[in-house]
Amino acid sequence: MAGRPEILFPLFAGLDTLEGVGPKTAKSMAGIGVEKPRDLLFHLPHSVIDRTRRNSIQGATLPATLTVEVTVGPHHPPRSRGRPYRVQVEDALTEFMLVYFRGGDYLQKLLPTGQRRLVSGKVELFDGIAQMVHPDHVLRPDEEGDLPAHEPVYALCAGVTQKGLAKAVQSTLARLPELPEWIDPQLVAREGWPAWAEAIRTAHAPESATDCAPHTPARTRLAYDEVFAHQLTLALARATQRRKPGRESRGDGHLRARVLAALDYTPTGAQTRAVAEIEADMAHARRMNRLLQGDVGAGKTLVAFMALLIAVEAGGQGVLMAPTEILARQHLQGLAPLAEKAGVLVEILTGRDKGRDRAAKLAALARGDIQVLIGTHAVFQKGVEFADLRLAVIDEQHRFGVAQRAALSAKGAGADVLVMTATPIPRSLALAQYGDMDVSVLDEKPPGRTPVKTALVAANRLDEVVERLRRALAEGRQAYWVCPLVEESEAVTLTAAQSRFEHLRAALGEGRVGLVHGQMPPAEKDAAMARFVAGDTGVLVATTVIEVGVNVPNASIMVVERAESFGLAQLHQLRGRVGRGAAESTCLLMYDAPLGDAAARRLKLLRDTEDGFRIAEEDMAIRGAGDLIGTAQSGLPRFRVADLERQAGLMALAQSDARKLLLDDPALESARGQAVRTLLWLMEQDRAIRLIGVG
Repeated sequence: MAGRPEILFPLFAGLDTLEGVGPKTAKSMAGIGVEKPRDLLFHLPHSVIDRTRRNSIQGATLPATLTVEVTVGPHHPPRSRGRPYRVQVEDALTEFMLVYFRGGDYLQKLLPTGQRRLVSGKVELFDGIAQMVHPDHVLRPDEEGDLPAHEPVYALCAGVTQKGLAKAVQSTLARLPELPEWIDPQLVAREGWPAWAEAIRTAHAPESATDCAPHTPARTRLAYDEVFAHQLTLALARATQRRKPGRESRGDGHLRARVLAALDYTPTGAQTRAVAEIEADMAHARRMNRLLQGDVGAGKTLVAFMALLIAVEAGGQGVLMAPTEILARQHLQGLAPLAEKAGVLVEILTGRDKGRDRAAKLAALARGDIQVLIGTHAVFQKGVEFADLRLAVIDEQHRFGVAQRAALSAKGAGADVLVMTATPIPRSLALAQYGDMDVSVLDEKPPGRTPVKTALVAANRLDEVVERLRRALAEGRQAYWVCPLVEESEAVTLTAAQSRFEHLRAALGEGRVGLVHGQMPPAEKDAAMARFVAGDTGVLVATTVIEVGVNVPNASIMVVERAESFGLAQLHQLRGRVGRGAAESTCLLMYDAPLGDAAARRLKLLRDTEDGFRIAEEDMAIRGAGDLIGTAQSGLPRFRVADLERQAGLMALAQSDARKLLLDDPALESARGQAVRTLLWLMEQDRAIRLIGVG
């Protein structure tokens, strides 16, 4: 794609080309994310000050920002250091004081006694006398035109003033180009949105607080531009991915039929639907790139195994990747009985395989004897060669970056990719983060899972909780006890976990309690987990290493200490570790009283619902989108105008619009396509620009 369109050059010039911006101010503006004139356009005011002129301050409800014309009276310089400088003034009806804490000779020039001046600023009562401290504006009557009736208020940082910023914005608006329309004209008409340049001008000229709200037509349009540019980037990535040659993998269903016959339950409608979507993708000549999103316990593993069997039925191999060795081993345990029923050879490869063992596994893999491989990132290593890799399933997406996804599909010529996540994500976030993928959602629970009872317990009732555990152990049940991650340091966290472990061991008996934490050598951690899985230990004390995917059907109690220090999604994941067997399960959320409002709201929501998607939506409303998935490592864009929490609908609209546009005009050559190219340059979507160039 050719370089940036010339029409945008003025918006990408240096900041010091703007009126009133010197090198020093330009440098300071980086503090509010402004590095070029274009950034000022999207730095919208957050509120507005009404500077409409009144004839007197009398009758106004104070404190208030007021604008009046006054006659300047006598000056009262301070009698001693640290006292304010006062100037008496009189409007049409009453007298009041202008107060300066840094008075000086300049005030004689600014406010000459006997002359008329227009003053604007906050007026408040002090000891019964009205005063305006440090007026925002002092103008001669002939300069009244310089004062806008409504003054926008911008977020600032050190070294940048309201006046300076407003001037720079006005200077940028003066060079605003009229750009061709990139939004579908029918959508613009239906929503009643203004054209781009008009929307920018309107957003920077609010006349009331409601004009600064995100739902005004001008701001909604600008938010749409932002998410549309982002979705175009994802849609281009998806189209590029789909152009890469894939493989048609069609299974005849004989292996899957054996597994279904062996199950003691019927798969849910959601599971059946997801398998059908995956089957259709795999049968297609283009490469599959699908996300399987399911709530805790929705049965993703069965869906993944069915997908792997399609690859095997088609004469190829599949690989299932897990983020940790514990989870890889657990997938092996879960899938081994199903694989046996299907008559399929499943093997595991982790960093622990050494020497002869490893060599034998690699040889079997290269010959095609191993049909399904389960592993950690060890399967990325050199020397791991497949005979015919058709499908890569990646568990817990957020641990694997885009680069690793690519490395994995490079192992197989055009291998299909299925990504699984057990973290329910609100729809708008899923679109922002995985918009380049197709999504299947498991939103039903398989039969036979007992609901988990959740209760809130204050920390001072610790002894009752321990007593309850003693009774449960006597009945042959098992429990998790999760210690909080202490912010200060890992050492403190370990000490906390260690001392809780010793306390419980003393209370419940020597061999009944195990401990796992992040600092343990992997072999020790696995051994402790294995003892718990085998039922040798009744209580497992852990830091959150058990959060994802651990499966012990006999464990029916989950105790979380200092639950208020965990995020909602994390607590929901932890709770999902119990309720996997037939026994009634309980999750006890222990908290340190008193609870803050937000923490109380989080914990009560968990107590009241087990719906992970509802919890995720609520979590996003409380914490904001960036915190929910840790923006730094998520590749989630930082939107300046769009608000993911409140404008989820825009994201879905933008995705379908972007995909449809690329279907109709893959090279963006039509008139609208050309306009969209301008948008991508304007929104600095470099990745999209590269993709068009490559395409």
